[in-house]
Amino acid sequence: MRSLLFVPGDSERKLEKAFGSAADVVIVDLEDSVAFANKTAARAVAASFISGQRRQTSSAIYVRVNDLSTGLTDDDLSELVPVRPDGIMLPKSNSGQDVQQLAAKLRVHEAEHGLPDGGIRILPIITESAAGVLAAASYAGASARLSGLTWGAEDLSAAIGARAARDENGHYTDVFRLARAMTILAAGAAEIVAVDTIFPDFRDMAALEAECREAERDGFTGKMAIHPAQVPVINAVFTPSAEAIERSRAIVDAFAAARNPGVIGIDGKMYDRPHLRLAERLLARARAAGMSA
Repeated sequence: MRSLLFVPGDSERKLEKAFGSAADVVIVDLEDSVAFANKTAARAVAASFISGQRRQTSSAIYVRVNDLSTGLTDDDLSELVPVRPDGIMLPKSNSGQDVQQLAAKLRVHEAEHGLPDGGIRILPIITESAAGVLAAASYAGASARLSGLTWGAEDLSAAIGARAARDENGHYTDVFRLARAMTILAAGAAEIVAVDTIFPDFRDMAALEAECREAERDGFTGKMAIHPAQVPVINAVFTPSAEAIERSRAIVDAFAAARNPGVIGIDGKMYDRPHLRLAERLLARARAAGMSA
């Protein structure tokens, strides 16, 4: 998952544009981008569109449902599970227990519609409340459905009373840097991928690219998008380069040839087991992006 593109579930025009993008994942949104009065209509529009696109798109399809505290989640699942989305994005997840609760609901809906048990994955947004940030470690082992973890700043701002998430230079302030770091660490502990949050200014491609490069450097494997124009930039940054693939393949091959010792030497440089793990992870990302690795 390099690029994950949000699209309002109640707009056929925007849905069509999103599914025509090169996003790895299209997230059909039933939550923040849909007014309360339009939730029922949005479910019907989203279900119909997903059903029509299911076999025509190369993108994975996720649905962002309304969070568990709203009382709307079951209605979202009842309407959308039958069209077989690849995953559910769970907003305002406060702990691994919320993921377990959603997993139990999904199991019932899958059984009712004759779908494979556990086939629908879960991607929670884990930092939209103070409790969520502090419970980041609880996702390890929470559910086999977890496809990754991601974070968000906007709802956290409201939850803690912060007037802004970024300083005058555009950098996240301390609380939000902590939320970002906790997401990476929690994903590492759970042995799943970490997905970076959105970049809100969809016209500033240079700033988006810079933020993507920082995220990739720090361990994120993808980034969410709010506009199709952001997708090519995100895909480019999070796709391993040919040079990186060649270097990683050399490390993996050298360890295998030496029968997996603790340390090897390549061209006068020493590489140990953490270097091997990094190389393996990069090659896995390359394969997921459809590259020869």
